[in-house]
Amino acid sequence: MEKQGLQVAIDGPASAGKSTVAKIVAQRFHYIYCDTGAMYRAITWKVLQAGVALDDEPAVKQLLDQITIRFEPGTPVQKVFVDDTEVTLAIRQPDVTNSVSAVSALPAIRQELTERQRQIAEAGGIVMDGRDIGSTVLPHAQVKIFLVASVDERAQRRLKDNAAKGIDTPLATLKHEIEERDRKDSTRKVSPLTQAADAIRLDTTSMSIEQVADKIAETIKEKESL
Repeated sequence: MEKQGLQVAIDGPASAGKSTVAKIVAQRFHYIYCDTGAMYRAITWKVLQAGVALDDEPAVKQLLDQITIRFEPGTPVQKVFVDDTEVTLAIRQPDVTNSVSAVSALPAIRQELTERQRQIAEAGGIVMDGRDIGSTVLPHAQVKIFLVASVDERAQRRLKDNAAKGIDTPLATLKHEIEERDRKDSTRKVSPLTQAADAIRLDTTSMSIEQVADKIAETIKEKESL
């Protein structure tokens, strides 16, 4: 009988390299990659499109109940759809980036998306990244990683990412936005950004993406051999 794949949880603050590393690791092990941040961005995009107030929890929940968020393989990035509308680039625009913390802090939204994420991960063989995967979404994941990096390094990474998407934002603005996002994510009442007690902490400030992926791959291989 074929051995079931593991659940791999990768958490950390904004621009710590979670998504990039998670994709590489998933490809190496032929695991599914689930970008939970994209799910929160997708409902945030829908909220902004609908003109609903970010803190109107019943209205936001009603919108979420009406939509399907799905992923499709794509090159170089996985495609994200809200119903039949592709929103891969739209959900990375500054208006969504600056609003997603407010929407993701709503308890009803976190509860619903957490359920959807658990269903996706149920069969194993999955790499999931976010803010509270190891602590809340998949507390029994066999591999838990918590990535960190300095604010300066994360701002430089976001500057590079934005430039590749044609988004021009000054470095000082990005630093401020990352610091503000850290504050919001760490202080929200429901599932704040926190390192699970059994997570391996990796400071990626001076590491390349490949080095980080190698380190996580070693941990997965160790767990798979048990």
